[in-house]
Amino acid sequence: MENPIDVLVQLIKGKHKADILMYLNPAPRRFSDVRRHLGEAVSERILTKQLRELEAAGLVQRQVFAEVPPRVEYSLTAYGYTLCPVLKQMWYWGHAYRKQKKQALTGVYQSPTGQMEPKLTSV
Repeated sequence: MENPIDVLVQLIKGKHKADILMYLNPAPRRFSDVRRHLGEAVSERILTKQLRELEAAGLVQRQVFAEVPPRVEYSLTAYGYTLCPVLKQMWYWGHAYRKQKKQALTGVYQSPTGQMEPKLTSV
């Protein structure tokens, strides 16, 4: 049986997938909006690939509007919304970890609870 954490990691593996999911959280977005949000760090080809993978996983849905010029919007599925609180907690954890690593040189660090604690050293 596959480890559930491994399942999650496989779903969001990709440099921009977590950012895409969090950006789609408040409202549907057009492809150009997602690309602009991610900046020049992502090519159109890579963004298309990652959006298709998220769509195949059932986390994102693509809606094509019959307009001229054609309009395509991406939004989270109901199941995609359930992943956002998990990603948000992962972001907070990663931020706290990075901050702790930077403060390790000073001898004092701020714990994830916000308390200043002395640096623990091994004996």
